[in-house]
Amino acid sequence: MKRPQVIKKPGQISKIVVIGTSAGGLHALTTLISQLQQDFPAPILVVQHISADAVGNVLLDGLNKSGKLFCVHAENGMELAPGHLYLAPSDHHLMIDQEGKILVTKGAHENRSRPAIDPLFRSAAVAFGSKLIGILLTGYLDDGTAGLKVIKRCGGICIIQDPKDAEYPDMPRNALNQLEPDYVVPLSEMGSLLEQLVAMAPEASGPVPEDILIEAKIAARVLSDLTSVNALGNQVPFNCPGCGGVLWQVDEGPALRFRCHVGHAYTSATLLAEQTKKMEETMWTALRMFEERKNLLTTMAKGQKGAALQSSLERAKLSEVHIGRIKAILLANDKGTGSDIPT
Repeated sequence: MKRPQVIKKPGQISKIVVIGTSAGGLHALTTLISQLQQDFPAPILVVQHISADAVGNVLLDGLNKSGKLFCVHAENGMELAPGHLYLAPSDHHLMIDQEGKILVTKGAHENRSRPAIDPLFRSAAVAFGSKLIGILLTGYLDDGTAGLKVIKRCGGICIIQDPKDAEYPDMPRNALNQLEPDYVVPLSEMGSLLEQLVAMAPEASGPVPEDILIEAKIAARVLSDLTSVNALGNQVPFNCPGCGGVLWQVDEGPALRFRCHVGHAYTSATLLAEQTKKMEETMWTALRMFEERKNLLTTMAKGQKGAALQSSLERAKLSEVHIGRIKAILLANDKGTGSDIPT
């Protein structure tokens, strides 16, 4: 039976590993964790995209059965311990505070997800700098790419699963299109690579860039003001799908990323996917209202004569035209991109 190891203080932890994954994550995580030994000398924190109404026990049980690490759901205030794996609970972000303890919050969704990968990667980079190893595995869209960039900027090591090895290659491929990682490897080689990397002495960490600190504080709900977000970029003529507020385009190079002052954050791909979802919801509502209008006009026409009858029938026919147009749009299944699939 696996036993919890002795808790070490944050300053005593020489390396820390963070992992992000989405679709296909159950297989990928169990395959990776099965390669690590019980005395693995670093704590591991994992974000797997999961629906808000799930409890995550299937993944947690699978990790405990397939590997030798001590795997638990993360709880707010926990101290990190080597040989332990901390899994983000459903509908909560998993982060690390600047004292090196676990932070579990109900903050705003990032990239349509809670838990999301970027908040974990960002907060861990701020807290641990060059001691951090970030891993991005299989999944849809591009959550985790911005987080890996932050890890690189803070001196950490970035590992991406080879897209050819990933069950769902979108996340690894999108990350590779936007940054140069330290390693791109299949799952079968990742365990031995981790063992080598955690045994190496970390380089000295430099100061954390101000924009990274601001975003980390916003995600942790320490900051929520216009001045802070204005420092990150410029307002754009798009509304936040999460709260309806104004969005700012974050200035970080060619990759488009957006954030509102409440804390919602999107890459261009996830913003497009969320807009598509909202549009589809609106279309279904409009379809229902037009069908109700047609049915009411048809019912009214049964008791009418003359001009009133003709007017009701014409208005019902016009409603039928609108119904046909809306159905045609919905049946076209235009998702905007090939990857706008909820995770």
